[in-house]
Amino acid sequence: MMQTYGISVIRTVPELRDQTAAWRDEDERIALVPTMGALHEGHIALVRRALETCDRVIVSLFINPTQFGKNEDLSIYPHDEIGDIEILEELGIHVLYAPTMEEMYPDGFATSVRVSELTEGLCGAFRPVHFAGVATVVTKLLLQSLPDVAVFGEKDYQQLQIIRRLARDLDIPVLIDGVPTVREEDGLALSSRNAYLSPRERVMAPSLFKVLQKAATGLQAGEEVQGLMEAGKRELLKDGFSKVDYFEVCDAETLKPVSRIKAAARVLAAAYLGKTRLIDNHPVVANRGD
Repeated sequence: MMQTYGISVIRTVPELRDQTAAWRDEDERIALVPTMGALHEGHIALVRRALETCDRVIVSLFINPTQFGKNEDLSIYPHDEIGDIEILEELGIHVLYAPTMEEMYPDGFATSVRVSELTEGLCGAFRPVHFAGVATVVTKLLLQSLPDVAVFGEKDYQQLQIIRRLARDLDIPVLIDGVPTVREEDGLALSSRNAYLSPRERVMAPSLFKVLQKAATGLQAGEEVQGLMEAGKRELLKDGFSKVDYFEVCDAETLKPVSRIKAAARVLAAAYLGKTRLIDNHPVVANRGD
């Protein structure tokens, strides 16, 4: 264990388990906030939620290679561990868990966690290896730290639902806490990948959330789902997006596509500005009069 800036930086599983065992001996409630680093205000909101609800908070920092597909951005993904440590120290975090690649995936590692159904549509249809990588690394982090609470953002809504399902299906005794998306003043969801946007693309990017908002408003007013999805795709292309992977309305829990809003739903989209893929979503409340 290394003490840095007042934060304990832990890089091995035995050290992490020793620390969490000591906390549990004191009946302290533990939260885990998994990240890939390059921390921004969205991550900070997750950390603050964890600090509000638990006595001790672990932030993990691991850029997980197994969730990146071929020709994706693993090699250029933003990384600034020293800057992240400074942010976490200011927030009063107790432990940064930053395992090495060898610690997470030692020689001979041969296990993958796959969650069916929830991973098949939306981002799963376009990034076929992504969610197996996410599910595997999150399962490992949960079992390594055994927190009472693990905190994730709603921006990656499909990921959030997948993690809730795997924790439930595998009997991992942890509360998965979802935190609303943090946005810039113009509505753009905060993401480490926003750094890839050119100045011109950054001006266009808030259109994604505005189009989602418009669709959600229409759905809650009783407008037809298919027409709103098609209109959303057209509007994004008109606003400068080069490609729309999906623009869909799904049940908020099962993520199955819906044709009518009978229960809580989400309208979700993924689209490209140049080479940068942006994702976002918006809740849809069922009309009680239906």
